[in-house]
Amino acid sequence: MADNKDLRKEKRHTNILWESIKKNGFTVFMGILLVTLFVSPDAKSWMLQQLMKTGIFNASLEKKEAAAIAESTADFEFKDQHGLVQHASSLRGKVVFINFWASWCPPCRAEFPSIEFLYSKFKDHPQVFFLTINEDDDIAAANAYLKKEKFSIPFFKATGPIPHVIYNGALPTTVVLDKNGKIRFHHEGFADYSSDTFVKQLEELIKE
Repeated sequence: MADNKDLRKEKRHTNILWESIKKNGFTVFMGILLVTLFVSPDAKSWMLQQLMKTGIFNASLEKKEAAAIAESTADFEFKDQHGLVQHASSLRGKVVFINFWASWCPPCRAEFPSIEFLYSKFKDHPQVFFLTINEDDDIAAANAYLKKEKFSIPFFKATGPIPHVIYNGALPTTVVLDKNGKIRFHHEGFADYSSDTFVKQLEELIKE
C-alpha cells in the first residue's frame, strides 16, 4: 500500500513538473535565446543576417543622398598588411568602397558576406578600390576571422586621424567615394551590399 502511495505521489510530482515545463517552456527558450545572442557574436550576426534577407537593409546609392554631401571631400592615411602607407587622395580616378569594421562587431560580421560578394564582383576592375579599415586592437584577431570565414578581401589599418565626415567611431560604417574623392554614399550600421540594385548603381558610378 505504501509503495502505491509513493508511486502516486511521484507521478503527481512528475505531472506538476511537466505542466510547469509546458507552461514556462517558451519563456525558458526565449531566455536561453537572449543569453546566447548576448554572449555570442556569431549568434548575433546570424540573427542580423536573417533580418537582412527581408531586403529592408539593402543599400542604395541614391542621387539625393549624393547631392546632399557632394561638396565633401576626404583624405586620410592608411597602410596595408605589409606596412605600405598610402593616402586616400592617391586613389583619385577610382571609385572607393570604404568599410570600417572589427571582428568582434556582430553587425560587421552580419554584413561582411555581402561585402565579400561585392569584392568578388569588382576586385579585378581597375577603377574600383576596396578599402576595408579594420578597427581590431589585435591584427591577429582580424586575420583569424577572415581566415575562418574564408574571406579573400584584404584589410587595412588607419595610421592617422580620419575626418569625421567619413568616420566618427560607429561600427560598421560604409562610405563610397566617387572618382573625384567626393562622398556619394555614407551609412552607419549594417546593410546588404550584394543586391542587384547596389551592384548596378556602383557600375553606373564607375561610368561617370
